[in-house]
Amino acid sequence: MGAGPFRSLAKGGLLTGGEAVVRALCGHGVTQVFGIPGTHNLEVYRHLGAYGIRHMTPRHEQGAGYAADGYARVTGRPGVVLTTTGPALLNAAAAVGQAYSDSVPLLVVSPGMPLRHPRLSTGLLHEMRSQTDALRGVAAFSHRVSSVAEIDSAVARAFTLFRTGRPRPAHIEIPLDLLEAAEPLGPVRLSPPVPRPTPVVREAVRVLSGARRPALVLGGGARNAGRACLALAERLGAPVVTTANGKGTVPETHPLSLGVSLHSPAVQKWLATRDAVLAVGTELAESDFWTDPPQLDGTLIRVDIDPDQMHAGTPADVPLVGDARAVLEALVRELPLHARVPDDVTALRSTRDAETAERDARWIPYLKAIRSVLAEDAVVTSDSAQCCYYGALPHLPLDPAGRYLHPTGFGTLGYALPAAIGAKVARPGRQVVALSGDGGLQFTVQELATAVQLQLPLPIVVFDNGGYGEIRDEMTARGDTPTAVDLPPVDLPALARAYGGHGTRACSPAELRHALAEALERPGPTLIVIPEETA
Repeated sequence: MGAGPFRSLAKGGLLTGGEAVVRALCGHGVTQVFGIPGTHNLEVYRHLGAYGIRHMTPRHEQGAGYAADGYARVTGRPGVVLTTTGPALLNAAAAVGQAYSDSVPLLVVSPGMPLRHPRLSTGLLHEMRSQTDALRGVAAFSHRVSSVAEIDSAVARAFTLFRTGRPRPAHIEIPLDLLEAAEPLGPVRLSPPVPRPTPVVREAVRVLSGARRPALVLGGGARNAGRACLALAERLGAPVVTTANGKGTVPETHPLSLGVSLHSPAVQKWLATRDAVLAVGTELAESDFWTDPPQLDGTLIRVDIDPDQMHAGTPADVPLVGDARAVLEALVRELPLHARVPDDVTALRSTRDAETAERDARWIPYLKAIRSVLAEDAVVTSDSAQCCYYGALPHLPLDPAGRYLHPTGFGTLGYALPAAIGAKVARPGRQVVALSGDGGLQFTVQELATAVQLQLPLPIVVFDNGGYGEIRDEMTARGDTPTAVDLPPVDLPALARAYGGHGTRACSPAELRHALAEALERPGPTLIVIPEETA
């Protein structure tokens, strides 16, 4: 074993299950994995170096999952997580659920109970009834292999899903006895090329050509089709609104852009009156609108790689199943030029902002300070925090798509810090900033130690409202007495320093601007806390 990747990839040989896993990952272009070694996965770790695969060790498997998610979103390549059995795998399950919700290509590889392990409990370390049953609830599939030779097929299955279907997470389980067992294998078997056909767009062209009030709704599935989205919007004179995952697909400073605005009642009313709505790569779900989706008066054209989406939520009048970029480029080629007068997007944008001016005003000056410091290609990760979904999503412009990483849909807490670490590992020369609340940060605050170990500049901006502010507000709105939402104060800057990083407070936008500029130049993490009373 361990003769090196080139001999093994090309010729095969006698390989253990652990080496077969690493060889298959290497064959599919994996160069970085995230995880924590454990008693049961040491045979996998043994071979990483020989195949040129780097490894990052977080402080918790949930952090490994979020870091791999951030890596995948920034690079467009699958993120890979290695866990050991039982609790380690379940620790990563929340991240798998988030990746499923946000269509992120994430592969989790874990050991499992031996092939002939009895159904009755034996007390084996990390034993659980069924890891595959647990992961099937949050992943696209969970594949337990039954031989070393099957490992190639299982990995190829995952990468075929990532490249040809809706990119959702997958789990591969290798029984413990197979990890150490050696079998003769031939050359590594890779995911086959599968073309993505472009659907016939004739009916969509007819609808859009005759539309007088068209609109575009762009979701995460449109992220790689930004140029075609913009060309189509300009050809149609159609205003564009995006979901959280579609943020930046069309530049948010463009005259036709409404940004992330589906949660706005004014935008929802406007959308309902369009005579044609082209929705690209979006579920048009409650998590996009923050309420029930509006009833559309016009024709709904849906573009999605996932055929199930044509019937989910709001059914498509004109379904176009295929890759977003290929479909939109076909529409641009076929649509005639029209001299339409677009809606007054500026007026609509003003109405939208007026709806939430009182609520959002506290964050906007700080977000402007952040934007003034960041480079054009900076990446921002966010949490399920008020400062993020009320503040940064609509009010912090970042172009192009893939520069703002947000856990929508599943809505996990603790995403921002480890996702920022994954993004920074992927793009060490690019500015990366994490944006969080004090409640969400403490779900994964231990990853400050990981950031210290990497010694890469990583600012973490935290709006501290003393607990779970959104739930506190919801309780108050119901007329309830806020319960279990106020957390004892924590000296977060001191905690960052205890981990070996830096910590400070910023009580004004000017102080934040200064602290952020310094943090972007300083090795290691810098935790910048903005107290609620000054936010």
